[in-house]
Amino acid sequence: MATGGGAAKEELRYAEYLPPSTQRPDADINHAAGRRLIVVGLGVAAVAFAGRYTLQIWKPLQQVITETARKISSPSLSSYYKGGFEPKMSRREASLILDVSQSAGKAKIQAAYNRMMRLNHPDRGGSGYLAQKIIEAKNLLLSFTKLK
Repeated sequence: MATGGGAAKEELRYAEYLPPSTQRPDADINHAAGRRLIVVGLGVAAVAFAGRYTLQIWKPLQQVITETARKISSPSLSSYYKGGFEPKMSRREASLILDVSQSAGKAKIQAAYNRMMRLNHPDRGGSGYLAQKIIEAKNLLLSFTKLK
């Protein structure tokens, strides 16, 4: 019995120290693939938690953003004239086009006309229609200054 038990112990000892080539192939564990799976899982979890947090915080922020946008787009803050050109140009519209007061003098009107034409001249890529309106505004305002 002693010899039989010793032989079994000898077999176990050699079985424990078999070289890797003689072990079963499904027993090999690819540690790099396992690490990648864990990292991908943690990344998906982080994105899910961030998305949940964003959705929870978005509802109150949406009201604040909407109110702020309304305040910014109020007409009192805008320096631009709302609307298109009138069919017959008025003195008010002419002064808005040239960005001068309705009672401006000839020198101011001429300086504003030169500045606007430099910016909007058709030869420099500006609109011919806008240039025509600028000329019309200058002529209208100058006609009112001649009457004074």
